[in-house]
Amino acid sequence: MKNIVIGIIISCTLFIGLGWLLVGKEKPTPTFDMQIVAADHQTSASASATLVEYSDFQCPACAAYYELVGKLKADLGDRINIVYRHFPLRSIHKNAQLASQAGQAASLQGKFWEMHDLLFASQTKWAEIEDPTATFISYAAELGLDAAKFTADLTSQPVIDAVNANYSSGLKFGVDSTPSFFLNGTKMTNPGSYEAFKQLVEDKLK
Repeated sequence: MKNIVIGIIISCTLFIGLGWLLVGKEKPTPTFDMQIVAADHQTSASASATLVEYSDFQCPACAAYYELVGKLKADLGDRINIVYRHFPLRSIHKNAQLASQAGQAASLQGKFWEMHDLLFASQTKWAEIEDPTATFISYAAELGLDAAKFTADLTSQPVIDAVNANYSSGLKFGVDSTPSFFLNGTKMTNPGSYEAFKQLVEDKLK
């Protein structure tokens, strides 16, 4: 797989009050208790390695890493638990919050990962439109979801609260850009290629 062109896309960065937080800034890398719970979107709860990703469906860098994470899951299978948490960068991505709600609403019908894949695969089609609501409802229909239920859930308070809870937990763990990855609780420096990514994970499996 081709290396990610880091010079073009490093990450999508959160703007916080005093200015832009630099992705390349040296930071300590403490290990956090990520407390994976049943409500988390995860692939293999019994795996020996857990990769938590804080991500924004509208972030171009997240779309690039989506392919790497997918290949990682295909290659390592149930040896790795991939956990997705919403971290919509609302200040720079106007449709990110609603996209996260679309993923969360789909999860209520057991199809979070299918919606996750579709949102990333079609990111350029919905990212800049004025109101993507109808587009997301069409995706729900495409995935065989109950469209009426999805439409009601999309803007429901429980769905909004779930997205916001993920976002708040990201702030707690020092997330300031997307995608941000934590491997067994330790924040990773985003790898520049699939091979580097896989090696970092495999080192935790030994």
